Amino acid sequence: MAIVGVLVIVLMVAVTGLSRRLGVAAPLLLVVVGLTLSYAPGVPDIEVPHEWILTGVLPPLLYAAAIKVPVIDFRRNLGAITSLSVVLVLVSAVVTGLVLYALLPDLNLAAAIALGAVVSPPDAVAATSIGKRLGLPPRLVTVLEGEGLVNDATALVLLRSALAVAAGTMSGVWSGVADFGYAVVVAVAVGLLVGVVTVAVRARIDDPVLDTALSFVVPFVAFIPAEELGASGVLAVVVAGLCTGHRGAAVLGAQARIGDDVNWRTVQFLLESAVFLLMGLELHDLVDDIDQDLLSIPSTVLLGLLITAVLIVIRVAWVFPLVFLLRRRAGRAERRTMRLWLGLDQRDESPGDARQERRRRLRRRVYAQRRADLEQERREGLGWRGAVVLGWSGMRGVVTLAAAQSLPAAVPYREQLVLIAFTVAVTTLLLQGGTLPALIRVLGIRGVDTTADLRESAALFDEIADAGLRVLDAPGAVLGDGAAADPDVVERVRQDTFLRSESAWERAHVREEKGAPTPHHQYRQLRLAVVCAEREALLAARREGKYPSRILADAQRVLDVEEARLRPRTPEH
Repeated sequence: MAIVGVLVIVLMVAVTGLSRRLGVAAPLLLVVVGLTLSYAPGVPDIEVPHEWILTGVLPPLLYAAAIKVPVIDFRRNLGAITSLSVVLVLVSAVVTGLVLYALLPDLNLAAAIALGAVVSPPDAVAATSIGKRLGLPPRLVTVLEGEGLVNDATALVLLRSALAVAAGTMSGVWSGVADFGYAVVVAVAVGLLVGVVTVAVRARIDDPVLDTALSFVVPFVAFIPAEELGASGVLAVVVAGLCTGHRGAAVLGAQARIGDDVNWRTVQFLLESAVFLLMGLELHDLVDDIDQDLLSIPSTVLLGLLITAVLIVIRVAWVFPLVFLLRRRAGRAERRTMRLWLGLDQRDESPGDARQERRRRLRRRVYAQRRADLEQERREGLGWRGAVVLGWSGMRGVVTLAAAQSLPAAVPYREQLVLIAFTVAVTTLLLQGGTLPALIRVLGIRGVDTTADLRESAALFDEIADAGLRVLDAPGAVLGDGAAADPDVVERVRQDTFLRSESAWERAHVREEKGAPTPHHQYRQLRLAVVCAEREALLAARREGKYPSRILADAQRVLDVEEARLRPRTPEH
């Protein structure tokens, strides 16, 4: 078994490396390799229990994706994400359920909608991997990532409610609606609680090994209680991941953030690759279990292709009006922001008490945030080209496969329904995923302007450097104990800060012992104080939303590396 595990990891690494050379998305190639291996002589039938996927693979996979999604981008695109990940999933589930109910005479409506819930959530892994490699606009990538995080929870909660209605344990549509609402509210509460508490605990751990070990259990700490309370464990994991990614920038140490980035990217790669490889490997065994007298394999596959076409049509028909409404909403937001500015201008003329001043500061902050949102909307607004890509990015994946296998054995056409789900997943991955790169090239969509990003990065470093250099106006306050700061050390710290800003602009233009501190110790203390002050300025810039999240994230990584270099290493135990 150990040898098989080693061979699987080596195969995943080799296939992923080959996909980069061929310019093909790794998930597509892994599915094809799995399909080929499943029919190779000597390869045993492989069937992984769906509980392993839903409880063992899905929580860390979603958590790994959630901690990387900037909350500010998630907030800015909340309307699009909610429309695609909640409303569109529900509509797709009901429509496909009605199609199946009409074509399969022995299938009741609740069970048909349950399968609709299985095939309704797109898996954004393939779409975002293709989009990032080809340079899709960041806003499109954010919408796809956000949709991929939330729609799994919507689909799984709907699946649970539909199966309960089909089994007779839940009566009526309104009971299902109430169950859905309860699952969402409780999951959000659990996710927020877990995110806040675990970040606070990890902030007090100095040992990176212990911190990493604790970070690995966070998704399960969110998932298990939510499921036990009858809520959506998947949504709780997503909320906990978003909370951790957002609060971790301000609370966790630099070493913890660097470790999280590397560790969770590795976990995500291994789990995603394993799931897509498993998709192909399980197909052979699934086909052998089909009862041909009930519904033949060709008829089942044709039905799967019909459902695929229905899902594509629904998504495309949904996305274009959505983009139009988003553009109209941006215009209304601009008018509201202008009215807020005029109101601020009038209120600022008259002095007030401390309470009025606090309200005035709050209004100024809200205005700055809205102004920044509008600037981002102008730079990265979704047009018809973006709508085409968004409409064609409906590939299905891990949740569809795992949820399909969770259908109870008592459901009529159970094996055929699972094969329909597999057909939808494989077809969308190969058809939409295989043609998406060509579609992006034909549309001529422009992604990130690297030169503009470098200029904004340099401007951000200038802004945070100003805050950092103010620390050097009183170096004695940093060194403590009334120690006189060595002027040469202070100047060295100052010059290092200048050099970093100058280096950023150049890239844009060219495309601890007790007693008296030593000069080196002084330098490290002062430089670390400068970096900490810069981080506070960076967090303020993030709250105001003045810069794109990718620029803020790049600056965060630079500060993290420097902070990790300046802080003394914790001894290994």
